[in-house]
Amino acid sequence: MAAGFALSPTAIAAGYRLETFDAIGSTNAEALGRASSGDTGRLWLVTGHQTGGRGRRGRPWDGQPGNLAATLLLKPDVPLSAAASLGFVAALALGDALEALLPQNSVAIGPDGGDVAKGGRFALKWPNDVLADGAKLSGILLETSAAGPNDFAVAIGIGVNVAEHPVGTPYPATSLRALGTACDAGDLFFALSDAWMDNIGLWDSGRGLAAIRDRWLERAAGIGGEVAVDLGGRIVRGVFETIDAECQLVIREPNGQATRIAAGDVHFGGVASARA
Repeated sequence: MAAGFALSPTAIAAGYRLETFDAIGSTNAEALGRASSGDTGRLWLVTGHQTGGRGRRGRPWDGQPGNLAATLLLKPDVPLSAAASLGFVAALALGDALEALLPQNSVAIGPDGGDVAKGGRFALKWPNDVLADGAKLSGILLETSAAGPNDFAVAIGIGVNVAEHPVGTPYPATSLRALGTACDAGDLFFALSDAWMDNIGLWDSGRGLAAIRDRWLERAAGIGGEVAVDLGGRIVRGVFETIDAECQLVIREPNGQATRIAAGDVHFGGVASARA
């Protein structure tokens, strides 16, 4: 077992398990493989060096040594549509963990010209990113495997730039080290496993989604500002108004129409204008 990672006492008491790796290709792929072999879930798979990570739409995730790659395997007793909101639970848990480790407030102007961090240093960028001072710090990826209509597993992958961050990316990135903190991936994971327990309790098998939505909106990046969403070739542009009850992005287009978006790449401020 790799050194430096441990579950919080609250996670252990709730029956969560931990397996760590010195290095691994993809913690999400490992989790889905465990699900296919019959694992019952509540299993964290964690490493400080992921060599074959992936993000949304099959993009590679740059996993430098010293960063955190953690996947939580769950077999939730809810409809698949409800399980999709677990990404918002994960984002809140990570935000709480970061605030616990770096309790500093900073209102930042985002690197693409949008005011994306109102009220705190860490903001949540729809649908699956966590920003620090306006730059991407973390990405979250949900993947599922199904053995039947009501028998499925969810792998909640969380990648955080702790020691290093990529450069030359379309959206500027940062790391905890670049922010000036000495905490390592083990410190962050311990806080994350603890914060997860509070937020999954609030979610309450989907019954508490409204409360999750409210908490998410308090930390949302870019609300009230100009936004452009790339839907894979088609750009939708307008003002980011809110997320709806199903956590879809709601944009008010220039013609006054409210458009709901379930998935897409979001850009704020000056980049939104350029992409229009």
